Order: sequence, then C-alpha cells, then structure tokens
Amino acid sequence: MNGDFSAMLISATHSGAGKTSISLALAAALKKRGLAVQTFKVGPDYIDPQYLASVSGRPCYNLDGWMMGEDYVRSLFAAKTQDTQAAVTEGVMGLFDGDGPASLGGSAAQTAMLTGAPVILVVDAKGMGGSVAALVGGFANFSREVEIAGVIANNCGSQRHGEILREALAAASLPPLIGAIPRGAFPALPSRHLGLISGGKARLDDVVIESFIQTIEKHCDIGKALDLTRITRPGAISAHESEPSKWVRIGVARDEAFHFYYQDTLDELARRGMEIVPFSPLSDNNLPEGIGGLYLGGGYPEEHAEALCANESMLEDVRRFALDKKGALYAECGGLMYLSRGIRTLDGKERPMAGILPAWTRMRDKYRSLGYVEAKLENDSILGKSGAILRGHRFHYSEIDGDPSGAQGWPAYSLKRKGRDETSGDGFANGKLLASYVHTHLASNRAAMDAFISSCGGL
Repeated sequence: MNGDFSAMLISATHSGAGKTSISLALAAALKKRGLAVQTFKVGPDYIDPQYLASVSGRPCYNLDGWMMGEDYVRSLFAAKTQDTQAAVTEGVMGLFDGDGPASLGGSAAQTAMLTGAPVILVVDAKGMGGSVAALVGGFANFSREVEIAGVIANNCGSQRHGEILREALAAASLPPLIGAIPRGAFPALPSRHLGLISGGKARLDDVVIESFIQTIEKHCDIGKALDLTRITRPGAISAHESEPSKWVRIGVARDEAFHFYYQDTLDELARRGMEIVPFSPLSDNNLPEGIGGLYLGGGYPEEHAEALCANESMLEDVRRFALDKKGALYAECGGLMYLSRGIRTLDGKERPMAGILPAWTRMRDKYRSLGYVEAKLENDSILGKSGAILRGHRFHYSEIDGDPSGAQGWPAYSLKRKGRDETSGDGFANGKLLASYVHTHLASNRAAMDAFISSCGGL
C-alpha cells in the first residue's frame, strides 16, 4: 500500500505510567478514523497483545530483539505493515530498560532503533511541573539512535497543569506535549503482570473501547501524533524461507485455560503447511481427528483445574496420543501442568490431570521464575538435536512438586538465565514429547521449527 505511513512506539519513563491505556486508545482511535492499524507489543507478553488485537481488529505481534534476533524483528515489522497506514507499538517497562542494567536487549529503545519508529514518551505527571523538562530532556538526549517525537502526560490534575507541562517542554526546546490526560480518565484495566487475569477478560467490549477513544480524542492531538511519527514505510525484507511442508494437521489448545501463543509462530506453522486446528481441553470431548502434532500452550489451567479434571474423555485422548508416539506433543508452562500427574492448588485441593509426566505440579502464591533464558537441549528431541540452543522466557507461579532429578526424561533443557552464569534443569523430553516451563519463540528459530514440523510428519 502506497501513501503516508505513521509508526509510533508508545513508551514511558517507567512501568505503570499508563502506556498500555494510551496505546489501546490511540490504536482504537486511528481505526475509528478509517486507518488500517497494525499493533505490536515489545517483549514476551501474552495479555497486552490480546487487548491490542481487540481494538485494532488485526492480530498483534510481539517484537523482542533479544529473544527473536534483530533481523527477525526488522523483517516481521516490515512484513506486517505493508498493507497498513499506521503502526502502534506498545513498549515494555521504561524506554531504556533492557535485559540488563547496561544493555538495551529486548527493550523498547532497541525496538525503536530496529523498526525506525519514533517514540511517544508517556510521563506520569502527578505532582510534576517544570521538572518535566529535566525528565524528558534526560530521555531525549540519552541516545542519538532513539527519536522521541512527542510527549503525553498522564495523570494530570487540571487543564492548567497540562499547560504548565507544555510550556516547560517548549521553553527547553524539547519534544512537544501532544496530550495531557486527566487523572482517572481512562477505564481501569486489571493487573496484567504474569497473567493475573484470564484470557477471556483480555478482550474489550465496544463500550470500553469507545470510552478509550473519547478520552484520547479529547485530551490528545492525534493528528499531531500522526504527523510527528510519519516515516518511510519499511520495504518488505527478502529472507530465506523454508519451503512449505506437506499438509499435516496440528491440534492447538485454545480456550480459557490455554491461550498463550506467539501469533507469528502460528502463522509460520500455517505457512509451512500445518493446518492449525483449535480445540478446547475444557469443553471438547475428544482431540481433533487425524492430527500429527499437539501444541499445549501456556495459560491458566489452575483456574480451571476442576473442569479440566472432569473432562475425562479429553484427558484419555491426550494420554492415548502420547502413548501412540505417532505425533509430536509439545507443551509450555500451563501445558506442562496439564500433562503432569495433577495440580495441587493453593486451597490444598488435588486435581489429577493427564498423568503423562512423572510428577505433580503445585501452585505457589509468589512467582517461581521470571525472565529470559537460553535453553540448551540435553538430548535429541522434537525441537532439535542435543546441544541446540533456543531462546525464550519463563514466568510462572507453579512448580514441579518435589525433586524431579532422576525422573524419566528430566531435564529437557539446561537453562542459563540472562546475566547469570549458573545453569539449571527444566522440563521433560522423551521421544515425541517435550514439556517445560520455557516459552520458546519457534518462528525465529528455523532449526527448531524444522525439527518440530518434521516430528509432526510434515517433512
């Protein structure tokens, strides 16, 4: 599509400043104006992309320079914006917060550099006057490779407060204030850290979306935001693409209990000849017929443990699929919990699950792991040969109950956390099965994708 193209990366000085609400509002308002809007989310996040997809009417894609690689981020951004007039990318944490205190890996700033998107900086302006110039000046001058095009002040106390902030930025010859959002003007969103809301709640109804639109239209100069973030549309990047595989069906668990997937991974599986067949471990009686692979993503099986346990026909089908060893069975985080002997919930109840893995899982009231990991395969598996490296992340509140050392198939991976030297084991791998707490990004790892497709019978 020819013509004007705007790409805005909505970042902030710190987490909790309001960038999610502002990203949602801008994407919704641009769509209402008749623009084709493509949304993105920086970092390994599954909840905010569901919100962004619901307001834009298009799938949202994650961008993560550390986990996916820089070339992949560039090519994905270019590919998904070819038929759009605007791109809205929601950042992660503060603008320059990366995978380490001296690194920009995985940060919003890195994504801005890779995509060429100018930054709209969100500032929590509560209790702030002229000091906004010092704050914005520090961000604007921190890196010559990151362009801050404009500022949106959130949590303003009054119209006059916004004017003070605008004047302070102008007097210091800093990026202009293009919006001043009053305190409490946006609809409240539930906490989304580590998936503390269910997938069904990560969708916004028309009334809430309209409220976002009215707020941003009233308190932000959207036309100026478009003008300040206008760039040359990135050209489609030629990349080596594997040939489509032979047609194979793969069952993908999609319901309230399981819904953590990277959209580009599903896209790539489909492009490679895999027919994605959604099914519900909660409500379907049986697995889809004729599948060569089974993909159980993350989600909230603990919230639906009773219903999952009660669906005995589905559990039996999954057991039979695993025992037959005719197709690949890949499970991440919540999927691992479903394949375990059962889930011990915080209320002390035990809910038996598929019993394919030689261990129970137990919920904890605090998260057990959070962060990037490099995962080295300990043995040949459905994701590649022993010694192969995959990148991903972990965030989970459950854990293997007891010491899994010595259990069959443990560990699938030897994990090294970003910035640390020590390693630890994770997951189970046995024949056509691999289940772990690691959320890998398969689409950017051609070798792992090839291995998985081959294990499903697609190569």
